Amino acid sequence: MSTPRTSKRTPLRQPNEDSRRTRRRVARRGEYREEAPAPAPRPPRGGPDRHAGIEPERLQKVLARAGLASRRQIEEWVEEGRILVNDRPAGPGQKIGPGDRVKLNGRLVPLRFGARAPRVLLYHKPEGEIVSRHDPEGRPTVFERLPVLRRGRWLAIGRLDFNTSGLLLFTDDGGLANRLMHPRHGIDREYAVRLLGELSGEQIRSLTDGIALEDGPARFESLRREGGEGVNHWYRITLSEGRNREIRRMFEAIGLTVSRLMRVRYGPIELPPRLKRGMWMELPETEACRLAGMPVPKGKNPERERAPKMRRTSARQ
Repeated sequence: MSTPRTSKRTPLRQPNEDSRRTRRRVARRGEYREEAPAPAPRPPRGGPDRHAGIEPERLQKVLARAGLASRRQIEEWVEEGRILVNDRPAGPGQKIGPGDRVKLNGRLVPLRFGARAPRVLLYHKPEGEIVSRHDPEGRPTVFERLPVLRRGRWLAIGRLDFNTSGLLLFTDDGGLANRLMHPRHGIDREYAVRLLGELSGEQIRSLTDGIALEDGPARFESLRREGGEGVNHWYRITLSEGRNREIRRMFEAIGLTVSRLMRVRYGPIELPPRLKRGMWMELPETEACRLAGMPVPKGKNPERERAPKMRRTSARQ
């Protein structure tokens, strides 16, 4: 005779009085559903102390660091009323912090606080390109050859004329651009110049002592001969400013014509021999920080520390 089975019932779990969880039975379609309270909110990304200890900074400094424009350009935008801070027009010298909302022309601007390694590109500009984002005449621009940035935009450090070739620097940090372009820092530029004719000793002295131009006196910091033959003669010159067509106008003032002009150095950065016309390369992160006068942030990008590669980008339409 078989022994009848006896079913064992699982004892009901007693509710835990100390638990915050509440249990409620809701009759629906003959079933019972257990409801739990909403989960606790997650902590903010990066932790609650992500912005702890960050002091407010000047508006133009933060926006320039984000790569929007140079500090001087941002100050002009403030005067024109194009920038809002917390839905109010920004004022000169205003400071902002991580909790502020900044809009440019009605669009919210993503802000970045704290140290960040700038990006710096070296570009070998050929003749026939203009250093501008848009040209009414439809000529090709240097920005068409640069890689696309996810955030911010490339800022040209200095300019080169349409018919001038050589080293042109770009960065996504407006503060670094201002540091390398402002006259008070005295960053010198070096050029290779080919003249139709040869300079006399008196002409060399006048160019290094200073000559008068329409927009004020100008002078070369140094000038030396680099040889030549026939009517073409090469010279190396340095100067510490970059006025429009300044070098060509200085030689025209003494009766000579520049047949070729090429920038070979900007401050401590020299044009690499392997960087051919129309090609660009990115400066390693350590060197970019040294150029900006800042320590290398922690967690640096290993891709940017490798040996720089020479790259060529097709022009974007």
